[in-house]
Amino acid sequence: MLRRWTRIPVAVAAGAVTGAAELLFLLVAGLVVMFPLVRGQVAGAARWIADQERRRLAWARSEPAPPPLRSAGPRVFGYLAARALPALLGGLVTALLVTGVALAGIVVRSVLAGTMTVPGLLGQVLLGITLLTLNLQGFVTVAGLDRRLARALLESSTREELERRIGELAASRAEVVAAVDVERQRIERDLHDGLQQRLVALGMLLGRARRSPDPERTRALLDQAHADAQRAVEEMREVAWRVYPSALAHSSLDEVLAMVAQRSAVPVRIDLAPHPRPGRPAETALYFVACEAVTNTAKHGAATVITIAVGPNATGVEMVITDDGVGGADPDGSGLHGLARRVAALDGRFEVRSPPGEGTTIRVELPCG
Repeated sequence: MLRRWTRIPVAVAAGAVTGAAELLFLLVAGLVVMFPLVRGQVAGAARWIADQERRRLAWARSEPAPPPLRSAGPRVFGYLAARALPALLGGLVTALLVTGVALAGIVVRSVLAGTMTVPGLLGQVLLGITLLTLNLQGFVTVAGLDRRLARALLESSTREELERRIGELAASRAEVVAAVDVERQRIERDLHDGLQQRLVALGMLLGRARRSPDPERTRALLDQAHADAQRAVEEMREVAWRVYPSALAHSSLDEVLAMVAQRSAVPVRIDLAPHPRPGRPAETALYFVACEAVTNTAKHGAATVITIAVGPNATGVEMVITDDGVGGADPDGSGLHGLARRVAALDGRFEVRSPPGEGTTIRVELPCG
């Protein structure tokens, strides 16, 4: 409570100062906005100022800082203009507080000089407490007005937020269905082109061994068939791992990533920082991202080393995969786009940076819920 009653007056007084600065900013912005080259800078500056005001209001209430604004539309400039009212009121209550402190100093000096009687002192103390209470209530009212303006002009309304969320979920559901269909087609292709052909060849070897009259020839054919059966089992295991990493059922994500590194044709360096373990769907998504990134780099990246870094971030866990290859990866390609859909379905973020000649960096952020 003491912290709150200390922070609110400080935040309101600071808001009075920033309000005057914002009016000056709006005046300058109105003069230079006619030049197309500086419109982006002006909008970015307005968004930054509004973010600082929201941080100030959150600090006054001992709340965590809100996320940065995504855009600087007319609402941001409207908010900066509307802040003139709470800034003016904040300046008035701050001036009243300073005046009260000065009057309290005069009373103290009179008491020390012996020129004030006891009844007069009691009357001044009662009056001072009353005025201080009203003054502090004025600070709370101004802070509440400032906060309501920020909510009304900067934050989306409940209906708008629900409509946006419904749109995101509908798009995500459609993309997940499409991703499942693509995954099924890939599994069917892997089984048809790989495992099925190997089993057909295995059947032909066994048939030749069965018909061979030469025991040595039969033994050689059976040895070859046994080796092909072992390779078929390995291919079946690879296909099953691409469907779902069963090792996550009894191992951590770190151990499964180590298995991915062991099977990679390109050296993989794993950098693990202590992090909260995400849920099983999030771990599965991170596994598929790592597998796809390692496979793509081995096929097309011409890299000498891949680095997989996993650690905590503000919302949960973050994975960053980098390589020193040729870059130029297409984020809209079927593989990476499918991973982006998988991550988006879990309310995560998926970013790809792959300038030609500078390698590829994939960043994934997932909540730990």
